[in-house]
Amino acid sequence: MSFHRFDDLPKEVVTPKHSMAFGELLTGEKIELGRLHFNTGEGANPHQHPQEQIMFIVKGALEVTLDGETAVLRPGEAFHATPMVLHNVTAKEDTDVLSFKSLVDGAGHRI
Repeated sequence: MSFHRFDDLPKEVVTPKHSMAFGELLTGEKIELGRLHFNTGEGANPHQHPQEQIMFIVKGALEVTLDGETAVLRPGEAFHATPMVLHNVTAKEDTDVLSFKSLVDGAGHRI
């Protein structure tokens, strides 16, 4: 058990293979939390992964396509991607999110 200050964690592009999400990651034994930012027009290409993921919008607007259904999510809203479900996101304006991802073989956001 430990305490963490996100402002002190290193910032990085967390999934450069799929996304321009930039921010900090806190990795536990079974779950990872990312405090991430997308500039307007940035996002994640269509992809799928074995990790379960929940993304909560803190600020901005994020267009999300999840298993063929599209919605624009705003602060206080979230999406839940179950393992291996095809999804992608595009920031409609500068957007901050909290992204929770399960770890599979030790990997969370860094896939």
